[in-house]
Amino acid sequence: MAIQKNQEYIVNIIDNGYQGEGIAKIDDFIIFIQGAIKHEKIKIIITKVTKSHAYGKILEIIQRDSKRIEADCTTYKRCGGCNLRHIEYQETLEIKKEVVKNCLYKELKEKVDVKDTIGMQEPYNYRNKLQYPIGLDKNKEPLMGVYARRTHEIIPTKKCFIQNTECENIAKDIFKFAIGNNISIYNESTLKGSLRHIVVKIGIKTSEIMVILVVNNNLEKEQKLVEYLIKRYSNIKSIIKNINNKNTNIILGNINKTIYGADHICDILGDYKFTISPLSFYQVNPVQTEVLYNKALEFAELKGDEIIFDLYCGIGTISIFIAKYVKKIYGIEIVREAIGNAKENVNINNINNIEFIAGDVEKILPRLIDKQKTKPDVVFLDPPRSGVNNGIIDILIVSQPKKIIYISCNPATLARDLKLLSKKYIVKKNLLSRWPVSLNDLI
Repeated sequence: MAIQKNQEYIVNIIDNGYQGEGIAKIDDFIIFIQGAIKHEKIKIIITKVTKSHAYGKILEIIQRDSKRIEADCTTYKRCGGCNLRHIEYQETLEIKKEVVKNCLYKELKEKVDVKDTIGMQEPYNYRNKLQYPIGLDKNKEPLMGVYARRTHEIIPTKKCFIQNTECENIAKDIFKFAIGNNISIYNESTLKGSLRHIVVKIGIKTSEIMVILVVNNNLEKEQKLVEYLIKRYSNIKSIIKNINNKNTNIILGNINKTIYGADHICDILGDYKFTISPLSFYQVNPVQTEVLYNKALEFAELKGDEIIFDLYCGIGTISIFIAKYVKKIYGIEIVREAIGNAKENVNINNINNIEFIAGDVEKILPRLIDKQKTKPDVVFLDPPRSGVNNGIIDILIVSQPKKIIYISCNPATLARDLKLLSKKYIVKKNLLSRWPVSLNDLI
């Protein structure tokens, strides 16, 4: 049977995919259906067909799964931020566990013991970073919100259940000020206008707030906006103007100008204090981050005399978290601003057994191993969604550290990388604790 766009079918959902979507088959041809749940029977319409699979849209739910609930968010069906709000929270933890198991089995061809997903007690308002695009609708009226799934169409957002409430209020006040004071809004079609994005970061333990105003050029009424914000929010410690005049999907440009307060804020993770700058990466769910790092520490079974490599170290959170349990740590990160923060964080926390190095991991790693004759006992990996570069995996296989602790935010690339590492290593433990409410947390 040839599957064609706009055809309607009744299908049984046999599984849930990596992005939380339902999976059905028509004559062994795979159909992905957003919002469908395993065990449901659904009437769909085909929206897109490729050589290997198709996409469908729900027209009617004929048989509902008992775990289906009414989503609490008015923009959920169109927003690209959360994927599983139509499912009971405890069930989403099971789905995520199954996704990891399936990804690993697909690559490794053997069953791996995947532990239960560690959920949150309160899986709401946990994010410490908000990123809202600002643009114009079809009538050239300003709007702020989130991007619709797989598009650059902005959906106005009244309330987001995963954003920090104060950060959301600040973003709304900035948008209100911009409209009231005729600040020009960036137009993606003409590449003109000023205000493009509002980014707000908060230290969950310290309550310190950084506001980042992403602009295409100079920001009108800049000082007036600063005065407006600091009068309303006493815990704003930093306001940054970020210049991004490129036609790009990347939110932040490379130029930051501090227009109020400090060039960073601080937060506390575990027993340690961290500085956070505009461009540096800091885990967006600090509650689960502590759970995650403690679990990684447990898996590492450190004895105290180890040399550690912390690859993709960011601002040094993992390194500092484990420093007192090891002999020496080398942290490597390509973002120089993050390494600057990491060095500050070492000084703030009075730690003297960590050396942070700015540069490409693939270039720095062989230099440490071959030229400085430094061999790691344990390697911690916390790469971006794209996973670990093959060259780095080759180096690790040759250098053969005793253990590799791989922290992943993408089970598909994790499985791919573990397949390569399995030439020399056995996957002994696997547990997922980084996912909160949604599989695809993009906001």
